[in-house]
Amino acid sequence: MSEAAALDMPLLRIEGVAKSFGNFRAVDRLSLDIRAGEFFALLGPSGCGKTTLLRMLAGFETPDEGRILLGGKDIAPVLPHERPVNMMFQNYALFPHLSVRDNIAFGLKRAGMARAEIATRVAELVALVKLEGMEKRKPDQLSGGQRQRVALARSLARRPQVLLLDEPLAALDKKLRESTQAELMELQRRLGMTFIIVTHDQEEAMTMADRIGVMDAGRLVQVAAPRNLYEAPASRWIAGFVGDINLFDGQVVSREHGRLTVSTSEAGPLAVSELWSPVTKEIVSVAIRPEKVKLSRRGPASDEGGSQAINRLDGVVIDVNYLGGVTTYKVKLESGAVVRSSMANTARLNVDAYLAGQRVVAWFTADDCLVLEQ
Repeated sequence: MSEAAALDMPLLRIEGVAKSFGNFRAVDRLSLDIRAGEFFALLGPSGCGKTTLLRMLAGFETPDEGRILLGGKDIAPVLPHERPVNMMFQNYALFPHLSVRDNIAFGLKRAGMARAEIATRVAELVALVKLEGMEKRKPDQLSGGQRQRVALARSLARRPQVLLLDEPLAALDKKLRESTQAELMELQRRLGMTFIIVTHDQEEAMTMADRIGVMDAGRLVQVAAPRNLYEAPASRWIAGFVGDINLFDGQVVSREHGRLTVSTSEAGPLAVSELWSPVTKEIVSVAIRPEKVKLSRRGPASDEGGSQAINRLDGVVIDVNYLGGVTTYKVKLESGAVVRSSMANTARLNVDAYLAGQRVVAWFTADDCLVLEQ
C-alpha cells in the first residue's frame, strides 16, 4: 500500500457486516468508514440495529458476515478486553463497593500496570473529568452527572483508539445533559480520540457529531454532516424522521429554469427550486421545515421573496405553543391539511403573535422547499 493510500485510510472500516438473532436481521450488510479523531453519531428508531452494531465494534457480539477493520487490521476475532476500543454503557455499570479512584483504576489493574503508573493515570483522569476531591466516594454518594464522569474516566483509562458511547446522557436531566454534551465535545477535541455515540436524541446527535449515520431496519440510509442531513435528507422517510417537517405529496406538472411546479391535493400548486439535484420522477413529495414557514395577516410584502416565487397558503391558526425562544403554530388549510410553522420570538411582548382561530397566510419561497422523490 502506498503512503498516500495509508494516510487516506479511515481509522475504522466496517465492511458488509451482518448480524441476525434467530430470524431477525439486526444489522444487514452494513458498510461504513469512520475517520481518526471524528465524533460520529448513530441515530435511528428503536430496534434499527444501532446498539447491535456498537456491541460488535466493542466485541460483545460477533458478526455473522463481514469484517471490522481498525487501523487496517481485522478485529472481529479479537476479544473485547484485547481491543484498543472501550465502551461506556448507558447505566454506567460502576462497581458500587469501589471508590471513584478504584472504579477508574479497575481496568488498569487487570492489565497489570505498575501501581505508581496507575496512580498517575488516575490522577490525570480525575482532573480531566473534574472530580478532584471525590476520589474516595462510592457511586451512591455521587450525583447522576458525577457517576457519568466516573464511567467516562474509566472508559478512557486504557487510552483506547475508539470510545463507544451507548446513550450515555439518557439518565441526565435536560440542563445537565446540555452541559455534559459540551464537556464531551471539548474532551474529545482535547484528546483527539475517535468517539462513536449511539443515541435516539436527534438534537443531541446534531449538537455533538461531525457526521451522523441514520439507521433503519439494520441498514444505513444516509451518512452526512448534521446540516446536510437536516437540509438535504436523502428520502421522504429521513425527512420525516429527522426534525419536524411539512410534507405534501404531488406530481410535477412543469419545469422551467431550474424551478418546478408541483400540483398537490392538500396545498395546491407549489413552486419549488431544484437546488440539490435534478428531479427525475413525476410523483414527488415537497418538504418544508417549520422554521421556513412564515405567517402574516395579509401575506408577504411583494419584495420579501426577492426574485423568488412565493407560495401562499390561506388557513386558520388551530394551535399555538409558546416555547420561550420560538412559538410554534399549526395552521389548518381549506383542504383540511395542517401546516406547522416555527417563528422566533424577537419582540419581548406578544405584539407579533397569532391567536388560535385567527386567519393567516402561511408563506415560503421556492428555495425554502425540498423535492423528495418517492
